[in-house]
Amino acid sequence: MVKVVVVGSASMDLVVTADRRPKAGETLIGESFQTVPGGKGANQAVAAARLGANVSMIGRVGEDAFGKEILDNLKKNGVSVTYVEPVPQIPSGTAHITLAEGDNSIIVVKGANDVVTPSYLEKAVSDLKEADIIMVQQETPEETIEYLANFCRKFHKKWLLNPAPARKISNNVIESATYLTPNEHEFAVMFGEEERSEVLARFPNKLLITEGKNGVRYFNGTKEEVVPSYVVEPVDTTGAGDTFNAAFAVAVAEGRKIDEAIRFANRAASISITKFGAQGGMPSRDEVEGS
Repeated sequence: MVKVVVVGSASMDLVVTADRRPKAGETLIGESFQTVPGGKGANQAVAAARLGANVSMIGRVGEDAFGKEILDNLKKNGVSVTYVEPVPQIPSGTAHITLAEGDNSIIVVKGANDVVTPSYLEKAVSDLKEADIIMVQQETPEETIEYLANFCRKFHKKWLLNPAPARKISNNVIESATYLTPNEHEFAVMFGEEERSEVLARFPNKLLITEGKNGVRYFNGTKEEVVPSYVVEPVDTTGAGDTFNAAFAVAVAEGRKIDEAIRFANRAASISITKFGAQGGMPSRDEVEGS
């Protein structure tokens, strides 16, 4: 069983569904409202655990009802929460999600996730050193990702950066990362007006551009490849990217070749969008292997 350590956010998703998004100044009557555990880090931790990995989460929550629910949910899914400590006087992070017109719009309030600092990671060094692969996302402070980049370089650890939400990334982080998994918007923020094919060729078998229903694009060292996605009827696309990242990380940690790992991750992501909630549709290993 591979060891996956996830550094990142753990939040509560506040999800409203409607036929369409309101215009500026407009009030609509929604169809439903639910609260479900989320946060990119927690989502990826749960997804990796359901796929059979031994998963530890490094993050923070508030000393509030949301924080307790987030912790209970991680435990229920088999994720170690030794390093998910509640923070006094800071609320748990929240994501405010609108599901409409077949897609989602999200506003994130980081809350306690902003206290996942380099000094906090130092408490979990033993866990980080044991990892077969480390995952991190950008709902985490920039200085923490820089710390992780240097740590992984020093100790020769594989690590995956899911650069979402989009922001500029230092050359140090880009060069250190084993895998980068931006979507098309995040790629544009990272690399500006640079030609996509030239950037892919500069980072062979490292830079994976996720293109939704069009699949995943990367350069294999010889040529540019697109691994197609699986066609399903979507119910809720929230968490599809997190499922992809977790499944890919598990697969490469197990020693699969990159194209096989992408296919495995695409299968997992396609299953995840057929159910409601970021974590609600995240599949088990049997579901992915049998699909």
